[in-house]
Amino acid sequence: MEEDFNPVVSMLKQVSEDRSVPNNIKRECKECIDILEDEEEEISVKINSCTSKLDEVSNDANIPMYTRTQIWNIVSMLESVGNK
Repeated sequence: MEEDFNPVVSMLKQVSEDRSVPNNIKRECKECIDILEDEEEEISVKINSCTSKLDEVSNDANIPMYTRTQIWNIVSMLESVGNK
C-alpha cells in the first residue's frame, strides 16, 4: 500500500519546489510528505491528516490557481488510495 503514495509524494515534492508557491504552502506540502513517509502511522491516519492540511492550503488566498488545481488532484489521489 505504501507504494501507492509514491505518485502523491512526487506531486507534493513538485509543489514544494515550485518558486511561485508561497512558503507556508511549501511547508505544508513538506509536512504531508513526512506524514506519508512515516512507516509507524496507519494509512487512514496518513490520508486524513494530509487531506485536512491540503484542504486548508487550497483555500489560501495567496495560492496560484495552477497550484490549487495540483493540490485538488493530490487530494483526489489520496482519496482513491484510501478507497482501495
